[in-house]
Amino acid sequence: MAIVKKYKSQIEKITAHGEGVYTLELKSLDRVFKYTPGQFLHIALDTDYDGAGQWPESRCFSMQSNPDEENIKITYALKGDFTKEMESSLKVGSEVWLKMPYGDLFDQEHVKQGTVFIAGGTGVTPYLSLFNDTRFAEYVRPILYLGLRNENYNFYKKELALAHEINSKLKVNIVNQETDGILNIEAILSESDSTSSFFISGPPAMIKNFKNYLIVNGVDESRVLTDDWE
Repeated sequence: MAIVKKYKSQIEKITAHGEGVYTLELKSLDRVFKYTPGQFLHIALDTDYDGAGQWPESRCFSMQSNPDEENIKITYALKGDFTKEMESSLKVGSEVWLKMPYGDLFDQEHVKQGTVFIAGGTGVTPYLSLFNDTRFAEYVRPILYLGLRNENYNFYKKELALAHEINSKLKVNIVNQETDGILNIEAILSESDSTSSFFISGPPAMIKNFKNYLIVNGVDESRVLTDDWE
């Protein structure tokens, strides 16, 4: 199990995608970041925190970058007071605290042949940390179903292009809600091998509904893995 540590960090870059979605790039100011694909962190904005004592208010985010990168990237959408504070207070050069790593999404036993990755919106970010890691080459004919509100929400073209360089057999199905409707778990299962592993990441209601559907329709519960730390 990974040892959780606190990292004093600095905002290196902020990308505003529009419609309340941002990607942050963070640099450690002390030790080298250590984590594995699919893990997540807590970010605290309290400028008075000194690294000791009670951990301040924080929020969880999946790491979008791969472990070989020097900096960490996270993407967030405005949802509630904490992310609104992030939007208003964080600037390039701002210092924050990260507590990490947490989670074992891809360290759990799973089938690496015909693996199905299902993501709603920013739920794709933990997958990108795997897709852009060299170990992704071990997967045989993986497939991603990515549901987006519209084409303007496809902020991941660079990462998906790199994923194809690492594993040319990756198949990507982007479902544009405006033109295609929402992700359809019934259709996804009909196109998949029920003995494969299914990863689900996205809004909590989607995760719950999709997981239940897969299990009720014959997929062994051990083959359904979810990124539902929220």
